[in-house]
Amino acid sequence: MARKSKSKFDPEVFLAKADGGLTITNYAKGQSVFAQGDPADAVFYIREGRVKISVISAQGKEAVVAFLKAGDFIGEGCLTGRSRRVSTARVLEDSVIARMDKATMVRVLLDEPKFSEKFTAYLLARTVRVEEDLVDQLFNSSEKRLARALLLLANFGKDGKREPVIAKVSQETLADMIGTTRSRVSYF
Repeated sequence: MARKSKSKFDPEVFLAKADGGLTITNYAKGQSVFAQGDPADAVFYIREGRVKISVISAQGKEAVVAFLKAGDFIGEGCLTGRSRRVSTARVLEDSVIARMDKATMVRVLLDEPKFSEKFTAYLLARTVRVEEDLVDQLFNSSEKRLARALLLLANFGKDGKREPVIAKVSQETLADMIGTTRSRVSYF
């Protein structure tokens, strides 16, 4: 008996058919998608480009939380009841990003099992990455954190595929990522 082939879920096709509550915007390099403290009222899907997620402390120190690429979601914290953004999302290159308002996102998650599966898998993978980052910060030296950050930027060990490293990551940005100073990164 022949098996039916399970078609792979394509969020691009799905988002193109979403019924209301969805806007697609082109962002120029350096433009902010949302800023820390803005209302958390939508989830975003990166269709093209790359985005840097960062937070700024009350003392003005910036920490880079993540670099995200096409196929990733941002702003999902709004689904937990969070009313304000706790981070800033800024595009690193010209990007195309879909914005789905919170009510539409909740409806789609309830009505579309394939989308829910894709979104849940994404959240779980991102949670694992955040846990790894926390362990890295707590237990590894700054040299080891820098090595890990560089390997992650190069997508080392990801499905055997080679992907380009984000161009022009400064020593200052690397220092913000690993919680050390620019001079320490330069020394390494």
